[in-house]
Amino acid sequence: MFTKYGYSTMGIVFVVVFILIVLSIFFNNNFIRVPLILLIIFLTAFTLNFFRDPERTVPIKENIVVSPADGRVLFVKEVLDDKFLKTKAKMVSIFMSPLNVHVNRIPISGKVEYLNYIRGEYLAAFEDKASERNERNEIGITSAAGKVLFTQIAGFVARRIVSDLKVGDSVNIGNRFGMIKFGSRVDIIVPSNWQVKVKKDDNVTAGETILFEY
Repeated sequence: MFTKYGYSTMGIVFVVVFILIVLSIFFNNNFIRVPLILLIIFLTAFTLNFFRDPERTVPIKENIVVSPADGRVLFVKEVLDDKFLKTKAKMVSIFMSPLNVHVNRIPISGKVEYLNYIRGEYLAAFEDKASERNERNEIGITSAAGKVLFTQIAGFVARRIVSDLKVGDSVNIGNRFGMIKFGSRVDIIVPSNWQVKVKKDDNVTAGETILFEY
């Protein structure tokens, strides 16, 4: 299964692949043909791998926040959020490599009450300051247990943030809502009295791994 968020990019890549296939047929020189064939294989494999969209099973448990992204935990720390929660909070940052599944999922059920898309820089996503300087999409959800803020952050390679959400939308935990193309980061901020269930360098899975319990 492949994500709908990747159809346009996949179409462009496959047009390029088709052109390369035609060129490889007409070139008799193996010094040209072999690199073309290798490039065809790489582009096809990378594209199919990047835009895959496997099904996920949300934990049957109340009072949880699940990971909105696949990847590795970069930071677990206390912060002061002045955007949506407007209080002391806890943050988990997740780095998504180009090899991870990049479809993002809703971390908690509730209502979207805050959206803020910010044009910015393209620092490496694993740098701490990327959360304040990079291009990003901030999303705030008010749930039955309180407010949760999460941010899609573009990285050095990632230059395209995709999101279906609008202010006023009712959302359910684990549902797909967008993606970040070609490597990136997602930050999740919750009230400070919620319990963190992951640690630095843990691998997490979107829609399945519990990040916080409240």
